[in-house]
Amino acid sequence: MTIARRNFLKLAASAAALPVLPRAAAAETFPSRPIHIVAGFAAGSASDINARLLGQWLSERLGQPVIVDNRSGAGGNLASEFVVRAPADGYTLLYASTAIAINETLYAGKLSFNAQKDLTPVAGVVRTPVVMEVNKDLPIKTVAEFIAYAKANPGKVNFATIGAGSLQHLCGEYFKMQTGVDMVPVHYRGAAQAIPDLMAGRVQVMFDIVVSSLGYINAGQVRPLAVATPAPHELLPGIPTIGETVPGFGAGGWQGFCAPSKTPADIVEKLNSEINAVLADPKLKARLIELGGQPTPGSPADWGKFIADEIDKWGKVVRQAGVKID
Repeated sequence: MTIARRNFLKLAASAAALPVLPRAAAAETFPSRPIHIVAGFAAGSASDINARLLGQWLSERLGQPVIVDNRSGAGGNLASEFVVRAPADGYTLLYASTAIAINETLYAGKLSFNAQKDLTPVAGVVRTPVVMEVNKDLPIKTVAEFIAYAKANPGKVNFATIGAGSLQHLCGEYFKMQTGVDMVPVHYRGAAQAIPDLMAGRVQVMFDIVVSSLGYINAGQVRPLAVATPAPHELLPGIPTIGETVPGFGAGGWQGFCAPSKTPADIVEKLNSEINAVLADPKLKARLIELGGQPTPGSPADWGKFIADEIDKWGKVVRQAGVKID
């Protein structure tokens, strides 16, 4: 376990274990002014939509405006850097996503911060499942059939991504590592460009966030083979998991809140409690599921361990696959 990982887990544990600090009573008056949620992706993205939804509900509970500030660029790094350098008072929060786990290795040596040292985990929000889908004209209906097809056609199977180093890219590389198949990544600017090429057969397979592909799946325009979740997902009933064929395979997107390091533990605990209360509301829960996410309440320590594990996991994939960002 690296020093950075130990520090991150220690921050998470201390936030949970020390709900009241002597400097205190900070949480008794917090918040007394607007809270800013910094999102690392553009307005209208999945992260932005969920951040705004959470912000509305939190505003009602906390009695203060909650403002979403979009700072897109560098794969989410601009937003992370902004939050890292913000005052550690609970009024500036990062709406973190899978990108912070991937970027730790993908941008190694290029970042001015370390997510595990410079951010404090506050609360997880949702996990977003990935679906493995193929061109509907391929004579393939299961993961096992796809593996056999790819092994019979080494280097001739293309998989679509939404950019080098994206979750979709790394899921494909992870699948290659776990199965020994030889596939070629084809990078697009986004799912809106990738999926039409999947439908046209220019690429044969894609590992995509369920919500991005659900409309195409329901319309019969692409064929889902399996989900990368531990269990079948309610948005795709009857579709098996990749893990049933490739033991241990699991991958997906996720979102949640982090704060600058050294944010008082009592404030972290209060934010965590309020976020969990919001996630427990049946109406919000249903809306998040409708948007493709599975709510994931839990403690700061739970959330911190999850992020640290994801950094380790995607770091291994980035290094083994030799993924580079220019």
